[in-house]
Amino acid sequence: MVYTEKRIEHALRQGGYKITPQRRTIINAIIHSHEHLTPAEIHERVRREHPGIGLVTIYRTLEILAELGLICEMHAGGNCRSYLIRRPSEHHHHLICSDCATVIDFTDCDLGELERRLSKETSFEISGHLLEFVGLCRKCREKTMAG
Repeated sequence: MVYTEKRIEHALRQGGYKITPQRRTIINAIIHSHEHLTPAEIHERVRREHPGIGLVTIYRTLEILAELGLICEMHAGGNCRSYLIRRPSEHHHHLICSDCATVIDFTDCDLGELERRLSKETSFEISGHLLEFVGLCRKCREKTMAG
Protein backbone atom coordinates (compact mmCIF):
# COMPACT_ATOMS: atom_id res chain seq x y z
CA MET A 1 0.00 0.00 0.00
CA VAL A 2 1.23 3.52 -0.81
CA TYR A 3 -0.06 6.89 0.24
CA THR A 4 -2.68 8.24 -2.15
CA GLU A 5 -3.32 11.88 -2.93
CA LYS A 6 -6.40 11.83 -0.67
CA ARG A 7 -4.51 10.28 2.26
CA ILE A 8 -1.68 12.78 1.91
CA GLU A 9 -4.12 15.69 1.71
CA HIS A 10 -5.91 14.38 4.81
CA ALA A 11 -2.60 14.15 6.70
CA LEU A 12 -1.69 17.69 5.63
CA ARG A 13 -5.03 19.06 6.81
CA GLN A 14 -4.68 17.22 10.13
CA GLY A 15 -1.25 18.83 10.48
CA GLY A 16 -2.79 22.26 9.93
CA TYR A 17 -1.48 22.74 6.38
CA LYS A 18 -3.48 24.08 3.44
CA ILE A 19 -3.84 22.14 0.21
CA THR A 20 -2.76 24.63 -2.44
CA PRO A 21 -2.78 23.87 -6.17
CA GLN A 22 1.04 23.98 -6.09
CA ARG A 23 1.24 21.46 -3.24
CA ARG A 24 -1.24 19.20 -4.98
CA THR A 25 0.89 19.27 -8.15
CA ILE A 26 4.08 18.50 -6.17
CA ILE A 27 2.35 15.62 -4.39
CA ASN A 28 1.13 14.21 -7.71
CA ALA A 29 4.61 14.44 -9.23
CA ILE A 30 6.00 12.36 -6.36
CA ILE A 31 3.08 9.91 -6.27
CA HIS A 32 3.32 9.17 -9.99
CA SER A 33 7.07 8.60 -9.98
CA HIS A 34 8.51 5.14 -9.46
CA GLU A 35 11.96 6.53 -8.80
CA HIS A 36 13.52 8.88 -6.29
CA LEU A 37 13.27 12.48 -7.48
CA THR A 38 15.53 15.37 -6.59
CA PRO A 39 13.95 18.75 -5.85
CA ALA A 40 15.22 19.94 -9.26
CA GLU A 41 13.51 17.00 -11.01
CA ILE A 42 10.28 17.68 -9.13
CA HIS A 43 10.55 21.36 -10.07
CA GLU A 44 10.98 20.46 -13.74
CA ARG A 45 7.89 18.22 -13.66
CA VAL A 46 5.60 20.66 -11.84
CA ARG A 47 6.62 23.69 -13.92
CA ARG A 48 4.66 22.22 -16.82
CA GLU A 49 1.44 22.80 -14.88
CA HIS A 50 2.56 25.79 -12.77
CA PRO A 51 5.25 27.68 -14.74
CA GLY A 52 5.73 30.24 -11.96
CA ILE A 53 6.36 27.74 -9.16
CA GLY A 54 9.67 28.28 -7.42
CA LEU A 55 12.18 25.90 -5.90
CA VAL A 56 11.44 27.41 -2.47
CA THR A 57 7.87 26.10 -2.73
CA ILE A 58 9.21 22.68 -3.69
CA TYR A 59 11.61 22.61 -0.73
CA ARG A 60 8.98 23.82 1.75
CA THR A 61 6.49 21.20 0.58
CA LEU A 62 9.11 18.44 0.72
CA GLU A 63 10.05 19.52 4.24
CA ILE A 64 6.41 19.30 5.36
CA LEU A 65 5.84 15.93 3.68
CA ALA A 66 9.03 14.52 5.23
CA GLU A 67 8.12 15.91 8.66
CA LEU A 68 4.75 14.16 8.44
CA GLY A 69 6.45 10.91 7.38
CA LEU A 70 4.69 10.84 4.01
CA ILE A 71 7.77 10.69 1.82
CA CYS A 72 11.04 8.83 2.00
CA GLU A 73 14.09 11.09 1.96
CA MET A 74 17.33 9.71 0.61
CA HIS A 75 20.73 11.32 1.11
CA ALA A 76 22.72 10.88 -2.07
CA GLY A 77 25.94 12.43 -0.84
CA GLY A 78 26.76 16.00 0.14
CA ASN A 79 23.62 18.09 0.33
CA CYS A 80 21.94 16.16 -2.48
CA ARG A 81 18.65 14.52 -1.50
CA SER A 82 15.95 12.73 -3.40
CA TYR A 83 12.42 11.75 -2.48
CA LEU A 84 9.94 8.95 -3.04
CA ILE A 85 6.44 8.44 -1.72
CA ARG A 86 6.57 6.35 1.45
CA ARG A 87 4.86 3.01 1.64
CA PRO A 88 3.32 3.05 5.14
CA SER A 89 3.88 -0.60 5.88
CA GLU A 90 7.28 -0.88 4.24
CA HIS A 91 10.51 0.11 5.93
CA HIS A 92 13.21 0.16 3.29
CA HIS A 93 16.80 1.13 2.65
CA HIS A 94 18.93 2.09 -0.34
CA LEU A 95 21.80 0.96 -2.53
CA ILE A 96 23.18 4.07 -4.27
CA CYS A 97 25.52 4.09 -7.24
CA SER A 98 28.20 6.71 -6.62
CA ASP A 99 28.75 7.09 -10.38
CA CYS A 100 25.31 7.31 -12.03
CA ALA A 101 23.17 7.86 -8.88
CA THR A 102 20.96 4.82 -9.56
CA VAL A 103 19.00 3.93 -6.42
CA ILE A 104 17.82 0.43 -5.58
CA ASP A 105 15.48 -0.03 -2.64
CA PHE A 106 15.68 -3.09 -0.44
CA THR A 107 13.57 -4.21 2.50
CA ASP A 108 15.35 -7.26 3.90
CA CYS A 109 17.01 -5.74 6.94
CA ASP A 110 17.12 -6.93 10.51
CA LEU A 111 18.88 -4.26 12.51
CA GLY A 112 16.89 -4.84 15.69
CA GLU A 113 19.77 -6.42 17.57
CA LEU A 114 22.19 -3.67 16.50
CA GLU A 115 19.70 -0.99 17.59
CA ARG A 116 19.22 -2.66 20.98
CA ARG A 117 22.98 -2.99 21.52
CA LEU A 118 23.69 0.60 20.49
CA SER A 119 20.87 1.89 22.65
CA LYS A 120 22.15 -0.04 25.67
CA GLU A 121 25.81 0.91 25.13
CA THR A 122 25.15 4.61 24.54
CA SER A 123 21.94 5.19 26.54
CA PHE A 124 20.58 6.63 23.32
CA GLU A 125 16.86 6.25 22.72
CA ILE A 126 16.71 5.20 19.07
CA SER A 127 13.48 6.05 17.26
CA GLY A 128 14.43 4.79 13.80
CA HIS A 129 17.25 4.37 11.33
CA LEU A 130 18.33 5.01 7.76
CA LEU A 131 20.61 2.61 5.96
CA GLU A 132 22.30 3.45 2.69
CA PHE A 133 25.07 1.57 0.93
CA VAL A 134 27.11 3.49 -1.63
CA GLY A 135 29.09 1.81 -4.40
CA LEU A 136 28.97 1.06 -8.11
CA CYS A 137 26.05 -0.54 -9.89
CA ARG A 138 26.61 -3.30 -12.43
CA LYS A 139 26.48 -0.97 -15.46
CA CYS A 140 29.02 1.44 -13.98
CA ARG A 141 31.35 -1.40 -12.92
CA GLU A 142 31.19 -2.86 -16.44
CA LYS A 143 31.81 0.57 -17.94
CA THR A 144 34.83 1.05 -15.63
CA MET A 145 36.27 -2.38 -16.50
CA ALA A 146 35.75 -1.82 -20.23
CA GLY A 147 37.26 1.68 -20.19
